[in-house]
This record gives sequence, C-alpha cells and structure tokens, in this order.
Amino acid sequence: MAARILFSALTALMLFLPATADGIRVSDGDLEDDPGRALELALAAIEGEGLSLEEAIELAVADATLVREARAGVEAAENTLLREKGGFDPELFLDLSHADMDTPTASFFSGAEVLETEETSAVGGVRIDLPTGTEIEASLSSIRSSTNSDFASLDPQYDSYTSLTIRHPLLAGAGEAAREELSVAERGLESARARYADAVFEVRGRVEALYWDLYAAERDLAVQVLIRSRAQSLLEEAQVRAEVGLVGPGQVANARVFLAEQRLAELDRQESLDAISDSLASLIGRRPGEGRVRFHPLDEPLSMVSVEPVEDLVARAREHNQLLIAARFGIEALEVRAEAARLRARPTVNLFGSLGHYGLSGEGQDIEFGDTVFRNDTSGNITDAWGQIRDWDYPSWSLGLEFLLPVGLRSSRGEYRRLLAEVDRASQQLVQAERRLDEEVRAGHREIVNGTSRLEAAEYGINAAMEQVRIGLIEFRNGRITAFELVRLGADMASAQARYSDALVRTAKAAARLRQLTSGRYPGPPVNEGNATDD
Repeated sequence: MAARILFSALTALMLFLPATADGIRVSDGDLEDDPGRALELALAAIEGEGLSLEEAIELAVADATLVREARAGVEAAENTLLREKGGFDPELFLDLSHADMDTPTASFFSGAEVLETEETSAVGGVRIDLPTGTEIEASLSSIRSSTNSDFASLDPQYDSYTSLTIRHPLLAGAGEAAREELSVAERGLESARARYADAVFEVRGRVEALYWDLYAAERDLAVQVLIRSRAQSLLEEAQVRAEVGLVGPGQVANARVFLAEQRLAELDRQESLDAISDSLASLIGRRPGEGRVRFHPLDEPLSMVSVEPVEDLVARAREHNQLLIAARFGIEALEVRAEAARLRARPTVNLFGSLGHYGLSGEGQDIEFGDTVFRNDTSGNITDAWGQIRDWDYPSWSLGLEFLLPVGLRSSRGEYRRLLAEVDRASQQLVQAERRLDEEVRAGHREIVNGTSRLEAAEYGINAAMEQVRIGLIEFRNGRITAFELVRLGADMASAQARYSDALVRTAKAAARLRQLTSGRYPGPPVNEGNATDD
C-alpha cells in the first residue's frame, strides 16, 4: 500500500515536472510514457552505499560504544563476584622459622653460664571462612629445640601440636552480615547484565529510528531535486517568453525567486540527509566505503504494524524492561546491605572452641645434680611425637563465649537507618521510572493506533493534491494559469508526499521505540535476544 500511494503521488508530480537530477535529464516524452522514471533517476543520482536495516543493527550491536561500555560493566561485575567468592575459598598457610640465641644467665638452675638455644619451628594448616560467618582453622605445628643447659632432659627436643579451632557468631556478624559483599556482588552482576541487554535494545532502537529518518530524508531530497530542476526549466521558459513579448519581466523575476528558494531548499535537504547518515555511521562504527559520503537505505518501512491492548503492552514493558530489572536488582543489593547492618547492630556474641593433641619426644640426657645423676632413657624423634598425636595420647579441648556490647550501638543503628532510607529512595526512583515507562509506552501505542488514520489522512491529502494537479494542468493548457502557479501546485503535491512519508516513517519509528521499551517483546521484526545477553 505504501509503495502504491508513494508511486501514485510522485507520478502525478512528475506529470508536469520535466526534471534533471544531478546531471540526468528526462524528456517530456519520457514523462508521458513513464512518469515514474524521473523519480527513479533522481533517487539513482543520489550517491550512497547500500545498507540494509539488519546489517546496520548487527554492526551497531557489535561496535557501538554504548554496548561495549555495558559489556565491560558485565565483565567488571563478573570479576567482582569472583573476588567475593574467593573470600570463602580455603587458605593454606605455612610458617617456617629458625632462631639461634645466646643468653647470659645469672641463675645456677639455668644449667650454663651462657645459655645457647637453637629452635626450628614449622606451622602449617588450612583455614576457611564460611558464608555463615563461621571461621575454621586446622593446623599442625612442630618444634625442634636444642640447648647446652645441663638441666635439659631432652636434647634435641621435639614438640608437636595439632589444633582445630572454630569460631561462630551467634548475633552480630552472623547470617547475611557474613556474606554481605557476596550477595551484593551477585545482584550487581544481574544488574550489569540487565543494563547490557538494555544497551543492546537501545542501540537497536536508535539504529531503526535513524535508518527510517535516512529513508525519508533521501526521498525528500529526490523530490526536491525534481522541483529545483523544474524551477530551472520554468526560468528558461519565462526568459524565452519575455524575449518575444508574451510575458512581462515580473514573471521572470518570480521564476528567479522560485529557483533560488528551491536551490536553498535542496541544499538544506542534502545537509539534513548527510547529517542523518553521519549519525548512523557514528552509531554503527563504520563510514560508507568506496569514496561514498552517505549511506543508502535498502529496506522500506512497514505501513501496518501490530496493535494490541495498551494495558497488556504496559504490563509487558514493566515485566521485561531491562532498565527496570537492573533497578530492582539495585534495590535488592541495598536491602542486603540494610539487613546486614541490622544484624551488625546487635551485641557481639561468639561461640568458640578448640580441639588439640600434644606430642613430645627427643634424645634423653642424664642430669647431674650434686652427687645424684638422673638418668633419662628416652630416645625418639619427630616421628614419635606425631605418633603420640595420632594415638590421642595427650588430648586437649576448650569451649567458650565472647561477648561485646558497644554502649549505645549508635554507629550500627545509624548505618542501618541510613540504608533503610537509601532503600526507600531507590524504591521511589523505581516507581518514577515505571510511571515514565508507562507514559512512553502509551505515547508509542497512540502513535501506532493513530498510524492507520494518519496514513489515511495523508493518502486523502495526496488524492486531493492529485486532483489539484489534474485541474491545474487543464487550466495551464487553456492559458488560465501561469507556469509559476502550476509549479506551486507541484510544491503542494511534494509536501503532501512528504507528509505521507513522514507518517509512514513515524509509525515504523514508534514500533521500534516500543520494541526497545519492552526489550524486544513488542510484535514486529524478529529480535535476536541472544544479542542482548551474549558477550
């Protein structure tokens, strides 16, 4: 229907506009035989690299800075989540040390005037923090010591110790407070993914809008080229008639004014077309090739698009709009922080306990004390000490509670209330965004609903302009009106055609906007949703 209306309008326009389009000239005879030929030539004379809508969308999604920025945001959020998960990974530790000390003594019971001591120790194990707030550590330590003291019964001496310690918060620091940053990072990642998806749909919507603007601007330029060409022919005709005395100098002056106006209008149309093409090139990240200065649209907009109840469309937009989804995850993150702050605004009560085993071994040394010799027949090494631990020869355990109560708890309570206020503020911003979304969806829906009526009105205007042209041609041939008045009728016809093109493009742009607002859930050209989530 759109093609038929456009062709009919321009056919009527061509019936009295012998045209030259950027150096291409069409004879009056050609116009009588094929009145649409002039428009084809005018469009063909407008240079540009052919570009389909799908190709433009693919290029923009792949290279648009908005999409790349959002994709980088997803990568940052993924690694933030990885970092927070890493906080709950087991941690291995090992400490090795050696000490060699010479200590002067003043006591007889030191066993030497200068006490020489060597000690080598090794402590290793694993520790882990659980998302519940529980801290667990298991360790094994061994110490080898030797001394020159006469009273040392073991030299060298081997001490071993194993320990399992657990600390668990009962009030402050438990539950959500322990995994606050992890929960926030999880929701941050979901929010970043939603913003990335919205960026993809926004770029798609921008591309479609610019593409249809380019479509309308190119055709408006083609029509303007034809009008300017006819204005040139009109001036030449008026000059010839003035030379033979058929018209006065006033008509020549009028023809010159009209030609100047159409030349300026043609420049304006061309600049507008180039500006739209430049905007599209910036968005898709590629300039026209082969020395071309602009793009040429290969697709045409649909004259009819699907219309559905506005309330269903609003509900779908509220459910699937990615910006709203991102905002909801942002509110959830604030709620997590508020809950963690509430739990921290409690007294600190920690339950702790430990379970351990000792082992002792070494080379026994006889000790002389006066005339008495204390013999020690012990003979062992570090393996013997570990064996005592394995057999649970010397167990130990402990259990206790820690209690801490800051007077007033003002700091924790203040943070908790601040975060509650932040949750409320973010919730109100979400309500405002939902209302603004409703308004935009309803506005787009009205344009879709009125699209048919708008096209019908534009078609009615074209038919009326066509009738004016038909009558004007008859009157011109009978000498009742001048050529200048006839061209004015042609300009009216061109305006009617431009209004029809605008109505057609406006409907297509409204549909593209609704697809963006509903994140691809509005009926229309298929949307590859994978582009909205895949890196």
